[in-house]
Amino acid sequence: MTNAVAVEPAPLVRARACTAAASFPPPRRRRAAGAIRASPASGRTEGAGELPAPLQPNARRRGRDPLWHGGGFSLGVDLGDARTGLAIGRGITLPRPLTVLKLRGQKLELTLLDMTRQKEADELIIGLPVSADGRETPQSNKVRSVVGRLAVKAAQSRGLRVYLQDEYGTSTDALDYMISRGIKKSARDTKSDAYAAVMILKRYLMSSGQGAKIVLPRQPELQDKLIVQSRQDAEI
Repeated sequence: MTNAVAVEPAPLVRARACTAAASFPPPRRRRAAGAIRASPASGRTEGAGELPAPLQPNARRRGRDPLWHGGGFSLGVDLGDARTGLAIGRGITLPRPLTVLKLRGQKLELTLLDMTRQKEADELIIGLPVSADGRETPQSNKVRSVVGRLAVKAAQSRGLRVYLQDEYGTSTDALDYMISRGIKKSARDTKSDAYAAVMILKRYLMSSGQGAKIVLPRQPELQDKLIVQSRQDAEI
C-alpha cells in the first residue's frame, strides 16, 4: 500500500506569474478543469482544506506574498518508463533543462534525491499524465506509485517536499519550443524529456503553483519533518 497521498492546496488568493520569455509556447488548454484528482487530504490542514504554509509549494507562497524570498530551487521531473527528464528553476528566471536519466526503480529515486542536493532544490515538481479531458490514465497510476515511494524517501532523507503537476500537452509544447529554437532533430530526440520537464516546471511557476498537489507521507513524524525543514530552508 502506498505510504503517501496527494493533497490539493486551497485556491490561490493572489497569483503572480513568473517572468517568462515570449518564445515559450502558451500552455495548452483542456476541455475540463481540475486535471488531477486529489487523494483524501491528510489531517495536516488549516482552515477549509488549507495546507500549512510550510507545506505549500514555493511558487504558491511567492504568489501569496511578493516579499517572501525563501525557498530553494524547484526540480522539474518528466517521469517515463525508460527515460526521465529533469529541469531546474526558481521563478526568477526561466527553467532550464538539466539532463535525461535512463534509470528505473531505486537507482532512479536515489539519483533524483542526489540531484536535489546538487542543485540546492527543496521541492520536486513531477508531471502527472492526464488525458485531454482531465481524466487520469493507466500511466497516471504508474507515476503515482513511483511518486508515492519517492515522497517517503525524500521526506526521510532530507525533508524534501514532492508535488504532482498536470503535464498534459507538455511533450508537444517541448517539441514546438525546441523547433523554434532551431535544435536539430538528432538533438531533439535525446533532449525531449528534459525539455518536457522544462514545460512542466514552467506551467507550475507561471500558475504560481495553483495546480500543484503535494504528495504527503502518511506518517505524522515525516509530515512534521517536512514542516520543520521547510521553515529552516525559508530562513536561509
